[in-house]
Amino acid sequence: MTHTSRQRGFATRAIHHGYDPMSHQGALVPPIYQTSTFAFPNVEQGAACFAGEAPGYIYTRISNPTLALLEARIAALEGGEAGVAFASGMGAITSTLWTLLAPGDEILVDMTLYGCTFSFLHHGLARFGVTVRHCDMSSPLEVQRALNPQTKVVYFETPANPNMRLVDIRQVSMIARAHGAITVVDNTYCTPYLQRPLELGADIVVHSATKYLSGHGDVTAGLVVCDAATAERIRLYGLKDMTGAVLSPQDANLVLRGIKTLALRMDRHCDNAKAIVGLLANHPLVEQVHYPDLPDNPQRMLALRQMKRAGGMIAFELKGGIETGRRFMNALRLVTRAVSLGDPETLAQHPASMTHSTYTPEERAAHGISEGLVRISAGLEDAEDLLADFEQALAIAALGVRSEIAAA
Repeated sequence: MTHTSRQRGFATRAIHHGYDPMSHQGALVPPIYQTSTFAFPNVEQGAACFAGEAPGYIYTRISNPTLALLEARIAALEGGEAGVAFASGMGAITSTLWTLLAPGDEILVDMTLYGCTFSFLHHGLARFGVTVRHCDMSSPLEVQRALNPQTKVVYFETPANPNMRLVDIRQVSMIARAHGAITVVDNTYCTPYLQRPLELGADIVVHSATKYLSGHGDVTAGLVVCDAATAERIRLYGLKDMTGAVLSPQDANLVLRGIKTLALRMDRHCDNAKAIVGLLANHPLVEQVHYPDLPDNPQRMLALRQMKRAGGMIAFELKGGIETGRRFMNALRLVTRAVSLGDPETLAQHPASMTHSTYTPEERAAHGISEGLVRISAGLEDAEDLLADFEQALAIAALGVRSEIAAA
């Protein structure tokens, strides 16, 4: 096999795919097309572009050369035909689902979802005649039982935010396809470096590119990858007409910059997460750790099959529940108390009062999100410094538990 015919490696594609400096006056870094509209040489060419009879850029709400490069690059990394860029992860999710669903349709979703996705489904789509049903998608048999002729979309995250439950992408996608349903997977936690749902049979992948893909906590963006025809539908209906969730060229450039170092960063995120998990799993104050690669995780073999590594996200619960968790989080000195994930900084947050507060307490209980759960996004700091911070915060939290026992 010659060098030109073989598939280039992941990191090489993340840096080079879709761009030739010699086609842009030798500029090593792709230029930013900071424009809202585009000129036509004549009326006939403009009409042909609007009619879809000729290629060309019309208006940045539809497409833009900077966004087009980002879309081509994420499609190459995910193994899909085409990508569509959005102003946020929720822009990507809502634009996709508005495109795929109509009144009378049903969407079948996993038990556990990001709070804003849950809110959009139940407070958004459900108001417009779309039935939303949940099932435990960690069991393909439950998915099989839950599907019916009205089910048009099967939607899930894996690992799920925030409790790290896994879904067998290959099995669930195969079952959904046999019932004529489209499988949509939120791959934000893993990125295509760790997991590629399309290669496992899913139809559409969505991302909050705010997270690992951009990687620096300085941009909000979303991405969708799928076949070219579906991408065009999502672009011209969900994006152009329904949400207008348009990514700016400046922000597209920031995501492109972040993707160049994705492989390096993801390995460091995974290394640091593994070190943190090692500390937590052996600490007497920790009740339970949720992480794909733990030896006692019943889904560990699934993680090894569909994920390259276990990722940078950790969830855990402390003895004493929510009060112990609050003391622990307030005692952190290096680790930052903040939502989001995938930043260079290690972040800690309390889902029940933060990212998943859109659920009622009863809904959280039903969907596997405990009140005392703490979520960690392992950053890029030196592992020794992170472990020292976790150790001192756990020690302070343990003092509070002993004081409560003594008082009782």
